[in-house]
Amino acid sequence: MDGMKFWYQSKTVWGALIAVAASVLQAAGIEIGSDIQADLAEIAVTLAGAAGGLLAIYGRITAASGIRG
Repeated sequence: MDGMKFWYQSKTVWGALIAVAASVLQAAGIEIGSDIQADLAEIAVTLAGAAGGLLAIYGRITAASGIRG
């Protein structure tokens, strides 16, 4: 294990994206608290991980070459 992960698995990246979105929403008059932002970051990381797993399975199923056992 080299300690590397994809960008979408990073709570920091998702937290930053959500903070930017919260700032834009605040400018539009919609307030999102920091506790909700933290919850949204956790949910986003979980969903991104699940989506990545499903995409990997789909890619394996539709791949042109097979897997040897």
